[in-house]
Amino acid sequence: MMRNIKIVALLCLISILNISCFEDNDDNQIAANAISDFVWKGMNVFYLYKDNITDLANDRFSSNAEYAAYLNSYSSPESLFESLIYERETVDKYSWIVDDYIALEQQFQGVSTSNGMEFKLFLQPNSSTDLVGIVRLVLNDSDAEAKGVQRGDMFNAINGVPLTTANYSSLLSASSYTINLATYNDNGTAENTDDTVDASGESIDLNKLEYAENPIYYTNIYEINGQNVGYLMYNGFTANYDTQLNNVFANFKANNVQHLVLDLRYNPGGSVNSAILLSSMITGQFNGEIFSTEQWNSDFQTALENEDPELLINRFKNNDDGAALNSLNLDKVYIIATNDSASASELVINSLDPYINVMHIGDYTTGKYQASTTLYDSENFTREGANPNHTYAMQPLIFKSLNKIGNTDYDNGLTPDILMNESYLNLGVIGDVNETLLATALADITGATSKLTQLKSTTGPSFTFFEDSNSFERFGNEMYVDKPLPNNILNHTILE
Repeated sequence: MMRNIKIVALLCLISILNISCFEDNDDNQIAANAISDFVWKGMNVFYLYKDNITDLANDRFSSNAEYAAYLNSYSSPESLFESLIYERETVDKYSWIVDDYIALEQQFQGVSTSNGMEFKLFLQPNSSTDLVGIVRLVLNDSDAEAKGVQRGDMFNAINGVPLTTANYSSLLSASSYTINLATYNDNGTAENTDDTVDASGESIDLNKLEYAENPIYYTNIYEINGQNVGYLMYNGFTANYDTQLNNVFANFKANNVQHLVLDLRYNPGGSVNSAILLSSMITGQFNGEIFSTEQWNSDFQTALENEDPELLINRFKNNDDGAALNSLNLDKVYIIATNDSASASELVINSLDPYINVMHIGDYTTGKYQASTTLYDSENFTREGANPNHTYAMQPLIFKSLNKIGNTDYDNGLTPDILMNESYLNLGVIGDVNETLLATALADITGATSKLTQLKSTTGPSFTFFEDSNSFERFGNEMYVDKPLPNNILNHTILE
């Protein structure tokens, strides 16, 4: 969400903001850990909630010795970082620190170690400790796909060991494991008090391999009542695939797509620039108008406003680095989004809403409207010149995103226009016109009110949710901005 700018004045951003700058630790008589020094200084400059943290005040320390003693009072960079987080449980749930920024960078590029099986864990009926896993998605060209894992498959044990709330993490974090398949048994009654999850005797061996996920999971064009409806399941805003995304819209455009169903039900976020491009492909008639704006901590906000208020604005585009976008010029879009839809997914919905009719189908979204950035231990916090003695990096929240009319702070998520939950005992096939969420969109497009009423009345046994497979990822797939901040200080901004 940043623009290239000619800022000589920001060559020393820390000085501009009147931030307490101390000499490098190597020059101090009382030395502090270099990594902890990096943590405090980075948070002091960029942290969105700096104004709420007393220890990040610009006048917090009166001398190098006091500053060094403060840093040395923490046992690790992680403990220092955590002490500077504002209301971890309710406000800032998304900032983090890592000791391996190489792996972090690979994650942002869509590269991770995965077997390709995404799942949710639920408590088994009538149990507070036994778990059952249900596969929600099998990634294309993954080990799970090759082994025949299917969306909707159920498993209740790993390597023959029943899954429980006590052992699930260690069992499912292994690089290789066997899932023991199971079936749901309602025992022929409408009540769930006698329901059970029974082993089927089948098993599948899975291996986690280096995997680069193409976020364009599935695309199709349906002819419904003489109208062409485009469908795209998009699972991550990954900048490396922007050209392929534009090609998908070229196909939609060539086939005179009149309606679009954008499926973001499992999309946790990614590139802010990709979000802008996608929104511009959906529309096209708003080139140059405000897509979103930013709100930083008071020091940074003032510095950016004084330099150029345009730095706080992101705008719709008509090209991607000179390549024309294939835009559909739609005035209405159907977006499937659930509580697994976050950050850049929510940004698209929120930012399009003031311009066109956004029909949100599914559930309340996650509620991530803040942005973060990758900070490295270098003079200006960029990757270039990073301290070669360690690979620590931080991903603190740095601003919150607002749409054109100022809507933000949607802590409880964005509200669906048509509330429709997936039934995990009947997930259906992605892209099949009878799959519940897609069928709901198609019913609304065609005005099939009786079909819509039928879909809304469809219920099944309810599960108590316990954990999602995304929690096993070391890093979240957050929303990053590809444009540099002043002086390239923020070259990897993420909206969570």
